[in-house]
Amino acid sequence: MGDENPADDNISEVTNTLDNLNIDISQKESSEPFKSEKVKIDILLKATGNAPIMKKKKWAVDAEKPIGWIMEFVKKYLKLEPDEKLFLYVNQTFAPAPDQIVKNLYECFGTDGKLVLHYCKSQAWG
Repeated sequence: MGDENPADDNISEVTNTLDNLNIDISQKESSEPFKSEKVKIDILLKATGNAPIMKKKKWAVDAEKPIGWIMEFVKKYLKLEPDEKLFLYVNQTFAPAPDQIVKNLYECFGTDGKLVLHYCKSQAWG
């Protein structure tokens, strides 16, 4: 009678096989380049009140950008003075907080595949 158990040999064999598979999988994952696709959201910018009209109205913006970034972009595009104010409104109803993320606004208020933002140099709505 031997003290060897055939089941122990099978367990060791399965464990070794799993360990080898884990190594193979991790090596494969690390050798593949990381693919990071940035999602873009179409923004339609419409002038309101006394704001200058932008020649290009439709822009594709990174979904993770805050609204404050769009405000600064529009101010630079329109060549406004640093002390001039710019107000953005969603669907002519409310002014989103500057730290609000574009993706969140699009998911809640986007229509026809785009987010409509009205801009002006003085308060208009809400």
